[in-house]
Amino acid sequence: MPNVDKLIEQLAASFIKKGYRLAVAESCTGGLLSAHCTSIAGSSAWFDRAWLPYSNDAKEQMLDVPVQLMIEQGAVSLAVTEAMALGCLEKSSANVSVAMSGVAGPGGGSVEKPVGTVCFAVAQTHKGVISVQKKFKGNRQDIRQLAVLQSLTMLITALQ
Repeated sequence: MPNVDKLIEQLAASFIKKGYRLAVAESCTGGLLSAHCTSIAGSSAWFDRAWLPYSNDAKEQMLDVPVQLMIEQGAVSLAVTEAMALGCLEKSSANVSVAMSGVAGPGGGSVEKPVGTVCFAVAQTHKGVISVQKKFKGNRQDIRQLAVLQSLTMLITALQ
């Protein structure tokens, strides 16, 4: 498993080199990604802000995710995480954003979206959005940590 601290250092270097700033919307990880990003000195040079829109109401109120979209697609969907990522860009001074929403468990899963299902989206100003859905195995903490790693990997890849 990749080392989170090494990925954060790599991410920070990329953001600083490009002069970019990051905005984050975390649902299932509850701020874990943001905590990792801001754990290194100097993160204020590239980390702009974060939202923790855990409920559907929060996704709508904080990031303008359409209620109808959540009704039709579900909060754990590529469409909703894409809307969250775009909302981050619209409501911040960031050039890049990442959003995630998922089912960390142990309950809350369904046949269509079992525990471990997490959707991710990375948006960049003038470059659009990339999104992916993953199914992770493990307990709640494992799933949340894997979601952080996936987010970091997606961000690093997007900046290359």
